[in-house]
Amino acid sequence: MKKLIAALAASALLMSAAQAQQVPAPQIAARSWLLLDATSGQIIASQDPDTRIEPASLTKVMTAYVVFEALRDKKITLDQMVNVSVRAWKVDGSSSKMFIDPATPVKINDLLYGLMVQSGNDAAVALAEAVAGDEATFVTLMNRDAERMGMKNTRFANPHGLPSPDNYSTARDLSILASRVIKDFPEFYKIDSVKEFTYNRIKQQNRNRLLWLDPTVDGMKTGHTDASGFSMIASAHRPNGPAGERRLISVLSGATSDGNRTAESQKLLNWGFQNFDTVKLYAKGQAILTPEIWKGSKSNVKIGFPNDVWVTVPKGVAQKMKPVLERKDPLVAPLALNSRVGTLKMNVDGKPLLALPVVALEEVQEASIFGRAWDSMRLWMK
Repeated sequence: MKKLIAALAASALLMSAAQAQQVPAPQIAARSWLLLDATSGQIIASQDPDTRIEPASLTKVMTAYVVFEALRDKKITLDQMVNVSVRAWKVDGSSSKMFIDPATPVKINDLLYGLMVQSGNDAAVALAEAVAGDEATFVTLMNRDAERMGMKNTRFANPHGLPSPDNYSTARDLSILASRVIKDFPEFYKIDSVKEFTYNRIKQQNRNRLLWLDPTVDGMKTGHTDASGFSMIASAHRPNGPAGERRLISVLSGATSDGNRTAESQKLLNWGFQNFDTVKLYAKGQAILTPEIWKGSKSNVKIGFPNDVWVTVPKGVAQKMKPVLERKDPLVAPLALNSRVGTLKMNVDGKPLLALPVVALEEVQEASIFGRAWDSMRLWMK
């Protein structure tokens, strides 16, 4: 299955290259940026997506993810009261805080809002201590999740993103993280769309200005340090015709100001929605063909895809796509479920746009010794 996922990723790269030839990428005023279609999983456009960046407060997206896992696994609860440590209270006083106090226990739920809406570094430390006992153990959990998600160029050193040489990531890795938060924890992701939160009689607004400018934007996080400049992960969902909705995620780092990162993120999202369509080619488990199989307990096998197949293409291209199936014939039993049996290529004007691995949608065991012998003779005569 891992090889199959890798093959799907490779096909997305082929698609990205084809798209780049047809739709000029926008000029974005940032050092590193990327636009991901979360519905298809394809990167539509990017600039230096694997360049190491300082994630700053974008780190808190992983902090939130680890906390969401703890809530899912019932290790903590939203109503649980947490004692605020002096360490959490004293976190860099010049940085963003939600202003928790060692004299007043605080709910996990409030800390999550303080983390994602107010970008509280004190909330990040308090949550880390509540989940794992101390920051160091929590950071281990963050890096474990990053590795599991395939964030190959990421390392976390703390739960808040304050400057550290051991705290780094890339636009590509952060887009992976953002899409996983939205997919795995949609009920908690809603926090990111909250425009303001009041704690300890102090009202603070969400630093994501797109929440006021674009009603289709519902997240996700901003960040800033002197070294990294202004960074932002933004996500928006808009209508996608009969297919319902589609979601785009933009990541940029190295903008020169808050206003600049907001404008450039909006430009990137608008460009993606205006110039590309996301279409569903095949449904999970849909048999695209039932070819003959030899020496098996059945004479035919269903082949197709283990997941829904969505593709993102330049507007007007979807109607021109022509499927061409290349099979590994003859198919001979035994054949395992999800074993690769061929490649489906989608061509436009005779040129390949993408290639998708086709798999067996069912297991086929060997036939009896007599059945195998009969098919061996038939194959020899074929």
